[in-house]
Amino acid sequence: MKAPVLQSVGQVPVADIEVSNRLRPISEAGVESLLASIAETGVMKDAIHLRRKKSGVMALIAGGHRLEAAKRLGWETIEAKVWTDVTDDWAQLMEIDDNLAGAEMCALDNAIFLARRKEVYERLHPEAKQGGDRKSPDFKNQTDTMSVRSFAAATAEKFGLSERHVRRMISAGSKMSPKDVQILRSAPQAVSLADLMEISKADPAARYDAVELFAAGKVKRIGEAIRLRKAAANGVQPTLKDPVEEAFKALSAAWARAPMAAKRRFVDDHAEAIAEASKQ
Repeated sequence: MKAPVLQSVGQVPVADIEVSNRLRPISEAGVESLLASIAETGVMKDAIHLRRKKSGVMALIAGGHRLEAAKRLGWETIEAKVWTDVTDDWAQLMEIDDNLAGAEMCALDNAIFLARRKEVYERLHPEAKQGGDRKSPDFKNQTDTMSVRSFAAATAEKFGLSERHVRRMISAGSKMSPKDVQILRSAPQAVSLADLMEISKADPAARYDAVELFAAGKVKRIGEAIRLRKAAANGVQPTLKDPVEEAFKALSAAWARAPMAAKRRFVDDHAEAIAEASKQ
């Protein structure tokens, strides 16, 4: 297999860049952060990476947020590094590492990216899989800085987690189907590290039911959904808490405990919000 070749570095028309099959959608917060940085410094710090296909089409490899920022600013061109002789796996490996190294990602995205990286890397380097020939020159001479032997440790250090937690994130990411991921992205609250730990241990049926309950806002944690499912399987009718009712009880209890001076201050500070809520 030929090694990828850096064909050129320079300005490329934004309209000519093809964007498809990305591992995660554009983050609005990420784009806004880039726009603020560009407004302050006047420049975009890093070039994007493109793949020139045999058809001549230039496809985005890495830099989705940078490209989106350029579009919103109305730029006609953007600085890009254009590669040729690129395979699908090599391109995705660059996309993954670009995000893992620099992007602010949620726990769900980290799990997906790490699991995908392990899959792609091991396909490119079958000798690096568990049980491979660790004495072979190919194994010893690997230069990838986040190989399957080290990326769990590197990620653990980056996020202040144990390698055990990182490996569970990878396990969770590898078990989730594209549909699971799509549903979880629509959930009313973000998926936490604790949720991922539960996903990594759950069987497929339990995981599917738990994801549905979590995304519907009927439970606050994946673990709670799994426990409810187990209870139902054992003949115990699960009782789902009403989030609105629970919030009402919490507010009522806080109001009852508060001294009158605090109640007056609260009403004064939130008068407009209270009036708006009463209209609905």
